[in-house]
Amino acid sequence: MAAALAQAAADPNLGRLGGRVTDALTGQELWRQLDDMPLIPASTNKVLTATAALLTLDRQARVSTRVVAGTRDSLGPVVLVGAGDPTLSAAPPGVDTWYRGAARISDLVEQIRRSGMTPTAVQVDISAFTGPTMAPGWDPADVDNGDIAPIEAAMIDAGRIQPTTVNSRRSRTPALDAGRELAEALGLDPAAVTIASAPAGARQLAVVQSAPLIQRLSQMMNASDNVMAECIAREVAAAINRPQSFTGAVDAVITRLNSAHIDTTGAALADSSGLSVNDRLTARTLDGAMQAAAGPDQPALRPLLDLLPIAGGSGTLGERFLDRATNLGPAGWLRAKTGSLTAINSLVGVLTDSSGRVLTFAFLSNDAGPNGRNAMDALATKLWFCGCTT
Repeated sequence: MAAALAQAAADPNLGRLGGRVTDALTGQELWRQLDDMPLIPASTNKVLTATAALLTLDRQARVSTRVVAGTRDSLGPVVLVGAGDPTLSAAPPGVDTWYRGAARISDLVEQIRRSGMTPTAVQVDISAFTGPTMAPGWDPADVDNGDIAPIEAAMIDAGRIQPTTVNSRRSRTPALDAGRELAEALGLDPAAVTIASAPAGARQLAVVQSAPLIQRLSQMMNASDNVMAECIAREVAAAINRPQSFTGAVDAVITRLNSAHIDTTGAALADSSGLSVNDRLTARTLDGAMQAAAGPDQPALRPLLDLLPIAGGSGTLGERFLDRATNLGPAGWLRAKTGSLTAINSLVGVLTDSSGRVLTFAFLSNDAGPNGRNAMDALATKLWFCGCTT
């Protein structure tokens, strides 16, 4: 294998390359190059978030968004209580949103009207999440570019200005937007919406739920959804009594990986999505998570393999690894999470090579050249063709 990968791994477009390949069933390391060097992982960080979620949460877990009375009277303010579901949508019934199975503001309104409460104003409780709303190492321009929104416990369409457009510009006030959408639907003044904590023991007027965790993880991995990743990591944090913040979520993810005996040496993370340029992970850690999912010892992680985009078939790999001239190569045989930032490319996944052997791999490229992504794909393609026994 070392001989088969040598030329592709030496491509200068890969810059600094950390990599590791493992036999999925036995866990035997077959190839490595600087696999213990911490590098910026970009969105392959989401592999760890998904791993921690599968280890911690029920696959059918849902996040509830509630509306409670802000007073004991039947006339007064109502409070939208966010718990970290960014997929809540203001789209009318029957109209598609970006997220399948998303909860709707219209459902909340219908329940409020049946509750006997007459709302006079809308407040938004975002106290479930703590700390900053933007992580260290995020570029504020990424909000306008559609990559991220401030992470708040209540959001509408993950902060998208255009709800069904994947790269829509994001809002800088997602929680207030959620409250304003509710206010408008109730016939109230959206400009009067404020942030406030719900009264203790407040009467519940309405509740809606997100899609199940496994569906949200699929959306996170296939679309490389940064907002979804940050919110799911906070679910993990809450489940093991960590703060629902950037630091609490990172601590929770690393704690759960360690409990599954996945080597996290060298991990230093500022977020759970991989958008931060401050993140550092090793190929050993990422391949370790993938091998745990593919091997026999962690059956709870097996769904991770199904969450990965398919080469030439789905998600962020839908247009990659396609050789239309020969119809040869790893398309359909390779599944992986992609990562991409400026001069950074990464690929972490599993493949069945040309001999039928199942391999896991992690490739991290920093300081990449202009053809870095193509060089990364060429390396993975060489691995597929190898059919090597060692």
